[in-house]
Amino acid sequence: MKKIILLTFILNIYAFAINLNEIPKEVTIEKEDGGLLNEEAWHSTMLKDKVYVLFYVDPDEKDTNNAFSEALKKRAYNVEKFGTVAIVNLKATWLPNFAIESALEEKQKTYPTTIYVKDKTKYLVKEWNLADDNSDILIFNKKGELIYQFAGKLPQTEIEKAMKLIEENL
Repeated sequence: MKKIILLTFILNIYAFAINLNEIPKEVTIEKEDGGLLNEEAWHSTMLKDKVYVLFYVDPDEKDTNNAFSEALKKRAYNVEKFGTVAIVNLKATWLPNFAIESALEEKQKTYPTTIYVKDKTKYLVKEWNLADDNSDILIFNKKGELIYQFAGKLPQTEIEKAMKLIEENL
């Protein structure tokens, strides 16, 4: 069991094209690639001036990290210092885009401070080498540097680690 956990950890470290403690390559999701719910472009340069948690999710894996989402919700961090971005990998599912977009519009009403982004072409899978057909968690500090990354379901130990990193960087 320890070998499996270690292997998963090592694969998570090397699975990303973006590196810890660095500002990732600037990307823009717009037009045919997707963008914000209001059809405007989303720029990765927006990931600064606050601590951001970015969820990059296959719609079929939307519940994978609910425990982490609930832990964030319970902390109720100050929105002036903390933000969340949910980027949905629309190409990773058989569900029609209009159905997912409708669900995202409803979620936006429920979680008005979360920035919702549509990725229609697996743009971040290609540009940042994020895990496809999965649930990726990335945390950025106020400078826009990546301080945490994980692909898949966060075990409780990783949730605690991620929460500690957030609080240290607020």
